Amino acid sequence: MGGDHAPRSIIDGALAAARHLHIGLVLTGPRDVVEAELSRHPDAREFDIRIIDAPEVVGMEESPTAALRRKSRNSIRLAAESVARGEAAALVSAGHTGATVMAAHASFGMLHGVDRPALAATIPSGDRLGILLDVGANVECRAPHLLQFAVMGSVYAKLSLGVERPRIGLLSTGEEESKGNELIRDAHRLLKSSPLNFIGNVEAREVYKGNADVIVCDGFTGNIALKASEGLVDTVERLLGEELSRTFSGMVGSLLSRRAFRRFRRRLDYSEYGGAPLLGVGAVSIVGHGRSSAKAIRNAVAMAYRFSAAGFIQRVEAEIAAASAASSIKA
Repeated sequence: MGGDHAPRSIIDGALAAARHLHIGLVLTGPRDVVEAELSRHPDAREFDIRIIDAPEVVGMEESPTAALRRKSRNSIRLAAESVARGEAAALVSAGHTGATVMAAHASFGMLHGVDRPALAATIPSGDRLGILLDVGANVECRAPHLLQFAVMGSVYAKLSLGVERPRIGLLSTGEEESKGNELIRDAHRLLKSSPLNFIGNVEAREVYKGNADVIVCDGFTGNIALKASEGLVDTVERLLGEELSRTFSGMVGSLLSRRAFRRFRRRLDYSEYGGAPLLGVGAVSIVGHGRSSAKAIRNAVAMAYRFSAAGFIQRVEAEIAAASAASSIKA
């Protein structure tokens, strides 16, 4: 029930993933609404689909703490609880990010050695992909939390991107150690003394250049950076289209450039990656964009399936334990 295009895009995307991957689904939401959407798909009966009736929904404008306390039968909470009971392997939500993070935390608990969860976004980085975290799970952080994010991001890059020794960067206002606020300067000292492959501070203009495989920041900064980038892509695409359509030669060029535009959009489109894994909690949890299309949901479910099948949580927990022992990470 979460996201700007719910419930249609959520159910359409989930069913597309079920068709492709031959997996079952647990859908939470008002039963009559979910059944009405499923009725649009003649083949829905062919899949292993269970509906959990969740008559209450957390609105995007609501306080997550108040909503989860007041609405005990909301769709996010019941979805997380079904995973905690072992009825599903992973949680996927494009709804209220704060409510999803809190529900996952309450239902799954935290991995040993981790104090705060972090949302890890996949971003284009040079000629390959990179990781930016946290992008919204924590508005306020302390330096040890950023160190923990770096450890989790490094593990994620190893397991998901296949990078043997990920380069870790710290998002700051300048490359020098003295740059940034007190949080960034303290985090720099911790990262520099850790066994991680820390390359130093990374300025915002360097985020997409590929110098770092993992870029660490607090959730407030990361969320703004990510959404500013999304807005810039939309603006650049619109302005290019307007300029190319002003003249006949430009219109011809626009037609010839459409394939390149599609490739450009695909490299920067969040829907290609599906969602951001919530790292640090005790079960696979994928948080989708509020504007998630059916394609984005399909890819988010596919990501959840891959992580579950690969024993992602167990591998992350083992890596974090090893890194924590080496770094003596404490909050």
